[in-house]
Amino acid sequence: MRVGFKMKQHWKILLWLIAGVVVGFALQRFTDGPGTVGVRFDPQPVVVDGVPVGIRVDALEQDLLPKGRKASEGLQVGDVVKRITVNAGMDDEKGAEVTSTEALTEFLEQRGAGGVATVELVSGEKRSALVALDPQSTRARWLAPFKFIADIFMRLLKMLIMPLVVTSIVTGVAGLGGGSDFGRMGGRTFGYYATTSFLAVGLGMLLVNILQPGIGARLGISPDADFGQRSENWLDILRRMVPENAFNAFTGNGNMLQVIFFSLLFGFFITKVAEKPRNFMLDLFGSAFAVVMRMASWVMLLVPYGVFCLLVKVVGETGFDVFKPLGAYMLTVMLALIIHSCVILPLLLKVVGGVSPLKWVRAMSPALMTAFSTSSSSMTLPTTLNTLEKRGGVSNRTSSFVAPLGATVNMDGTALYECIGVVFLAQYYASAGDFVLSFSAQVTVVMAAFLASIGAAGIPSAGLVMMLTILSALKLPLEGAALLLAVDRPLDMCRTVVNVWSDTVGTAIIASKEGETGLGNGAVADST
Repeated sequence: MRVGFKMKQHWKILLWLIAGVVVGFALQRFTDGPGTVGVRFDPQPVVVDGVPVGIRVDALEQDLLPKGRKASEGLQVGDVVKRITVNAGMDDEKGAEVTSTEALTEFLEQRGAGGVATVELVSGEKRSALVALDPQSTRARWLAPFKFIADIFMRLLKMLIMPLVVTSIVTGVAGLGGGSDFGRMGGRTFGYYATTSFLAVGLGMLLVNILQPGIGARLGISPDADFGQRSENWLDILRRMVPENAFNAFTGNGNMLQVIFFSLLFGFFITKVAEKPRNFMLDLFGSAFAVVMRMASWVMLLVPYGVFCLLVKVVGETGFDVFKPLGAYMLTVMLALIIHSCVILPLLLKVVGGVSPLKWVRAMSPALMTAFSTSSSSMTLPTTLNTLEKRGGVSNRTSSFVAPLGATVNMDGTALYECIGVVFLAQYYASAGDFVLSFSAQVTVVMAAFLASIGAAGIPSAGLVMMLTILSALKLPLEGAALLLAVDRPLDMCRTVVNVWSDTVGTAIIASKEGETGLGNGAVADST
């Protein structure tokens, strides 16, 4: 008789995740990987009165400007660069005068990839650019196959997002009947999302005020910035929820709020038409949802290998050194994420939902590990829905309504991170400049972080982009957010785990309130 051993999916993902970190670190340690600021320079230096003063930008190779910044703030063809500093003021690096391409190449070889470069022009102006891995380097060639497979994996996940959100929400809402069931489950769902988001923001605000990581921070940016030059209308978030053209909303994964709004209405009004068209639409969307879920189950089999390639790419490109200078800031964010995910959410799960947190986290482990590697709640949604039903024992009726909504509007980790990041920068400006961090300003941060987390797309680094909006609401300069970009990737991975964990906890709580039992017991029988 043949006896075989079949490893469970969550252990596969964990082992491949660890392997990806190890391989990425080995490539970081033993291969050549100079950095690049994404432009080509004229090899001939610019000479004034017989003295080389800098080098001229000859061509733009790629857009490495930090997300959310205007193109005019990046390096442009014709700029004459005098000095480049990486992660200015955050460590002991003094930068380098770049009066020749050889000097710049040597400096970037020493610094390597990762971080944000502050580029000083001969004119005295300053620009910002990311320091990425030189595509011609030995390390880039080794990483190329891993990046290719990781890109295919991410595309497979993205491919499923739109059809999964539409079919799951429409079938979920229509299956509720559009009456009291819809109102009851919708009220409970949005009540949970609002509660946990405010708890997350409040926790972040409490910790950042206790630890005060921004007081005395060395950020290398001018404390004498021009405050009050930008503003933002928060009603725009609500306005964006309603699509002007429903078909245009389906053309990009960044329009998820509009897609969800349309799907909720469409599913609701299916219940209001005559029996024949109602049954036809229910069968149509129900069949489509079943097919998409079968596709998601197939993609689930590829998750361990996609996780491996993603981690090799991330660690191989940036390593760990870039994360050291902002240690106090990162510690504050991580501590808040840990408290929210390991204390607040489990308490809600146990007290309100009556579900064992240990049993539930074990059942949800494939979704959490996928969230960690992809840094995207939306791209994790296929895995989340599959895990909720197969391992969590949640009915399709509940999971198809609650989870897709959570992937877009329930961003506990993002809200918490945005709050800490903005107050961290505000503390720096308050201690080093003329900005006054008043109580009203902090209230603004709380409300803005809550609304921004709802408006943030479930994609990598979306939280950082929304942080720029909160800085605008406080009328703080946006330059500081570019520095936080240097350490955004690991924090993005961790806060996405918290986002998805909160979604699954909310789904379990709603399911228990709807009378479902045996939640989390599906993991016992799982052997995939």
